[in-house]
Amino acid sequence: MLKILAPLPLLLFHALGIALGHAVYLCSARYRRIFLDNLRQAGFDQPAVRRRAIAEAGKAVMELIPVWFRPQSAVAALVQDVSVLALIAQARARDKGVIFITPHMGCFEVAAQWYAQLHGPLTVLYSPPKRGLFSRLVTGGRAKPQLHLATPDLRGVRAMLGALKRKQAIAILPDQVPGHGEGQWAPFFGRQAWTMVLAQRLAKASDASLILVWAERLSWGRGYRCHGMAWPGQNDAAPLAEARELNQALEAIIRVCPEQYLWGYNRYKVPAGVAPPESLPSSSSLPSPMRDSAATREPV
Repeated sequence: MLKILAPLPLLLFHALGIALGHAVYLCSARYRRIFLDNLRQAGFDQPAVRRRAIAEAGKAVMELIPVWFRPQSAVAALVQDVSVLALIAQARARDKGVIFITPHMGCFEVAAQWYAQLHGPLTVLYSPPKRGLFSRLVTGGRAKPQLHLATPDLRGVRAMLGALKRKQAIAILPDQVPGHGEGQWAPFFGRQAWTMVLAQRLAKASDASLILVWAERLSWGRGYRCHGMAWPGQNDAAPLAEARELNQALEAIIRVCPEQYLWGYNRYKVPAGVAPPESLPSSSSLPSPMRDSAATREPV
């Protein structure tokens, strides 16, 4: 049924998404609380931004039908404007692997399919849903030619390292909350968040290039625009500095288009087995690793 619906205009899915976003926001108190808390924490709680963010969150759900269930070539054609091509060409010219860091901004799914269709194999780290039916939908929608899935475990890490050694590309959603032993506490919009450092560690192990990418959702169903930014951090940063560098880079991207970030995600949750961050010093007392190289010498 979803494959039958997928060819319908993208504008229709986005219109339905606006209605869905507002319905979920009104009906789910827990979702609404997390959504508003995250917006306030980041300083984007203005009414106009909040309304647009609610609508964009619904669009992000409904657009999965055409993105997952149209042919890959048709999905890649939705990307109307690409400003990241120069960065990709520069990275590929090094004859090394490429690591795309893609936050929950806009339509991160379409960027992966666009790259796999036009540039070659891409291995994507993803967390499979626990529910059987939805897991099959996700796997079936995401697994496309030249697009490979890697689970967040040792087997998945080996798969990504193997792809990088073959001088291929991988993609990681860096603002997912990692498990115990897989992250560091670091400020994210002024509040401590358990932060993934896998991308930087893979870059160190493989000498791969790091590129920040996100796909902006254009208005009126016109498609998407892929943006890119070269990695602004240090290659030899310590783990704590790695996490802080990543969050600062993500903040810079989010400030460009805050309404398209996934504010309903519980970014500040404490994973099982991880000590809470209450005893850590405040973010304001810590030097910025992008401005002060002494941060790389801080104890972890």
